[in-house]
Amino acid sequence: MEGTDPVNKKLAAALSGGAVLVVALSGCSSNKGTDPKLIAWAKTVCDAVPAQDAKIKAANEAISTTASDTTSSAATIQKTDSQAFQDMSDGYKALAAAISSAGAPPGVDDGAKRQQNVVTTLNSLSASYADLKKKVDALDTKNQAKFATGLQDVASQTTQLETQSKSGTAALNALEQGEVKDAIAEQASCKKVSSTASTGASDTASSPASTSTSSTAG
Repeated sequence: MEGTDPVNKKLAAALSGGAVLVVALSGCSSNKGTDPKLIAWAKTVCDAVPAQDAKIKAANEAISTTASDTTSSAATIQKTDSQAFQDMSDGYKALAAAISSAGAPPGVDDGAKRQQNVVTTLNSLSASYADLKKKVDALDTKNQAKFATGLQDVASQTTQLETQSKSGTAALNALEQGEVKDAIAEQASCKKVSSTASTGASDTASSPASTSTSSTAG
């Protein structure tokens, strides 16, 4: 599998940034007196984060593990990547659903617009990963050259995912402002994600959200 090994590693590296997107839904604040309705809204959103965050990270790790194993067959790579893409798609879709069902954050200017922007970007990410799964499933594992070429095409499409991840992070940061940030900061589930992310992979160093969470953790 010499032809597919470097391509799969490239694919794993390109996807690694996607898992840190949900870190934007975390943070700390010292402000008190947040509207109870907004705190209830934040709880609805944050309670959905840890499980999906773990699912997305595990999917990335699965791809990385397979990529680092030079003995992985084309069939193994296909099966692992396909499941990972499915899990990522499901994870972002579940986060979008949680934020959508929570509704607009109460009492927040442009809250509905900011909430919808987040839902749209997360659903877009979910759809992109679902598309990658279809492409991986269609690869010819019986022909190494064709499989390597197909995997290269899949890896090339991750540049779009990188842009979408940045858009998602920006949308989440826009949603998490003022009292929304205060309300989210009070949620144990979002604090847990923040704490884990601050000691995680170096990818988080480039995330706008990670700089705020790592410096205020605890």
